[in-house]
Amino acid sequence: MTNMQAIEIAHPGGPDVLRLTRRSIPQPRTGEVLIKVAASGVNRPDVFQRAGHYAPPPGASDLPGLEVVGELVNGDFSGHNPFGLKPGDAVCALLAGGGYAEYAVAPLGQCLPVPSGMNALEAASLPENYFTVWSNVFDRGGLGRDQAGAPESLLVQGGSSGIGVTAIQLAHALGHPVFATAGNDEKCRACEALGARAINYRTEDFVERVKAMTEGRGVNVILDMVAGDYVAREIDALAYDGRLVIIATLGGTNAKLDAGKLMHRRISMTGSTLRPRSVEFKSAIAAKLHDNVWPLFAEGRLRPVIHEVFPASDAAGAHALMESSTHIGKLLLRW
Repeated sequence: MTNMQAIEIAHPGGPDVLRLTRRSIPQPRTGEVLIKVAASGVNRPDVFQRAGHYAPPPGASDLPGLEVVGELVNGDFSGHNPFGLKPGDAVCALLAGGGYAEYAVAPLGQCLPVPSGMNALEAASLPENYFTVWSNVFDRGGLGRDQAGAPESLLVQGGSSGIGVTAIQLAHALGHPVFATAGNDEKCRACEALGARAINYRTEDFVERVKAMTEGRGVNVILDMVAGDYVAREIDALAYDGRLVIIATLGGTNAKLDAGKLMHRRISMTGSTLRPRSVEFKSAIAAKLHDNVWPLFAEGRLRPVIHEVFPASDAAGAHALMESSTHIGKLLLRW
């Protein structure tokens, strides 16, 4: 078989521009492997790409899809292979594109064995979220322990999203106090069930609530997917020496802030996008996840949160739900 089914973007637009098509099965290059895909994750960057606002990096597939789970078929296993992967193994993988298809190629270093005791659909929900959260909350944001040895605190903006539930669970499992914002009481309850103290941003001021719940100190790290006018308020919600990490701009790219507060409170601001980073960078995160996070799944301290699984042919339905922001957790496509 040389052809496969795939979901392509006919032209920039709404969910209805996603269409089922046939493509040639991609061929792995040096350092890459071919995966027979069982399920693909649906992520906000896929929506941005479909709308024409997030082009794939040079050399990446034009098909959307940044994560898959499936079976290794063939490829180059001769290089650095820290997990001893081989054809026939079940893996989940982070991609730069091409995940909405029956077959996908991925760098070997960005493939991880499916965690012990987890099924394929559950594992499909992991790579994009866990790579992103580890890189931004722990590597860039430096969430750790304070000078007295106490665990630092985290505020997650958008706690019911796929990224949000991942950040809540992981920080909570590692012993950190976690706070999260969400847009209704149902979503707040879901965040609380995962280990966060929740704030309904439609009815409460998150700055006031964070200050009240931290005895006026504020939080040490904020993971922000909103930006815009949230930035100035987040500076007020941060503790001295706090860190603000911006990973999306759902509230707009422009922000006004008080530089005096920034200096007085010794605030650090940073941001990142994962997709264009190098294979070496992403492979290093994979190794950290394997060592620090995968054992937490085996111990039952982390669990995937999946809202709905769509047949791949209904990718448009998954995108429409993503844009509605009514979901809690992950959306998946099943092949």
